[in-house]
Amino acid sequence: MNSLDERSIVGERRFLFLQGLMGPFFRELGKAFRKTGYGVYKINFNGGDRLFWGLPNGIDFTGSAEEWPTFFHDVIKRYRITDVLLFGDCRPLHRVAIAACAQMHIPVHVFEEGYIRPDWVTLELGGVNGHSALPRDPEWYRKEAALLPPMPPHYPVPSSFRRRALEAVAYNSADLLSRWHYRHWSDYRPWHPLKEGVGWIKRLRRREAATEEASRIMQAIETRHIPYMLFPLQLDADAQVRLHSPFDGMEPALRKVIRSFAANAPQDLVLVVKEHPLDNGVRNWRELTHQIAQAENVADRVHFLEAGDIALIVRAARGVVTINSTTGTLALSSDVPVITLGEAVYDIPDITDQNGLDNFWAHPTPPDRATFDAFYRVLVDRCLIAGGFFSPEGLSSLVDGVVRRVSRVVPTSSRMARVASAPALSEVVRISRNAVLSDGVR
Repeated sequence: MNSLDERSIVGERRFLFLQGLMGPFFRELGKAFRKTGYGVYKINFNGGDRLFWGLPNGIDFTGSAEEWPTFFHDVIKRYRITDVLLFGDCRPLHRVAIAACAQMHIPVHVFEEGYIRPDWVTLELGGVNGHSALPRDPEWYRKEAALLPPMPPHYPVPSSFRRRALEAVAYNSADLLSRWHYRHWSDYRPWHPLKEGVGWIKRLRRREAATEEASRIMQAIETRHIPYMLFPLQLDADAQVRLHSPFDGMEPALRKVIRSFAANAPQDLVLVVKEHPLDNGVRNWRELTHQIAQAENVADRVHFLEAGDIALIVRAARGVVTINSTTGTLALSSDVPVITLGEAVYDIPDITDQNGLDNFWAHPTPPDRATFDAFYRVLVDRCLIAGGFFSPEGLSSLVDGVVRRVSRVVPTSSRMARVASAPALSEVVRISRNAVLSDGVR
């Protein structure tokens, strides 16, 4: 058969979910796929995964990392999987799966927090961020955008910090209570689930006080017309920091930024350090920021925010320094200059400053509006889905958009045949293990 009609395509597509974001997103997407007629399967790596799945065809992986390539290959063959979906392409077991899928010609749909925020989620084939296939040529974006229709309407969706925190606590609790079953599970995050859960509860309790404090600090800066630049912290365990930048965590980046600020910034400029809204509260970033600023004799010019509306803070900033946070695109959309310290899909000439951090404090280069608009338009068309993870409205919009986008990737009859005649297991295992080593993940 040279072509597949719509009905046979639906019947033959079988989606395998790997690990998702803590919460019900993959469950809701699985429900939508099942309603459409697709086959749906899910591998659970720990009790948190299992808690938030709750659909048929859940498959527990309780083996070791060494057993994972064989197990994954067996699931692909047994259930004739045509597509794989996962959140975060830098998690060790995911890197193995992605490499194996490349050998078996199976598309991997990779989710990540949105390149543009708020109200967007990233979905790319094969990889995101540092693994994205998007080019870094500004002229390419200008040409591609010219071929696209006008931007479709876009509407904001609500998001709940409380919901995010409670889902994290539930996920970590289920993980802890099921370690006897998933005995080889090794979390990619560096903290024990209990410690992380306690950190989330503390942050949730401090939320109101932290918001009031942030408001006082920013009101004082605004009232006195003090110019400032922003350094938004990323999550300390974020693979985008550890694998796609010269830093092995946020502390060395924080030290570099404050040291450069102290040595090169104009005396009337202040630096605002903003904690990540999804930080688990395990590390005291406020105290560390104060210690570094004191050591560099700029404690009176460095302010720390635990909370606050990032969109408002960005809008009034003279510039944004970031490793590769999506706060960078939020700033660029408001014509605020941005410099990146790591690999980022938006680190493109004519969009971000290319002249170095030390020069940036006094002479930040603003983005070229036409080039950024072209970049934005191409992202929306190719790899952004409207919606969010932390509200019913956001999830509904996201799930609908994912179903439409994934349906564009139509499996061919030849791809279906290749699933049945996949490479020899020994070859897949060899490729998968090399993928782990080449990414430096232990």
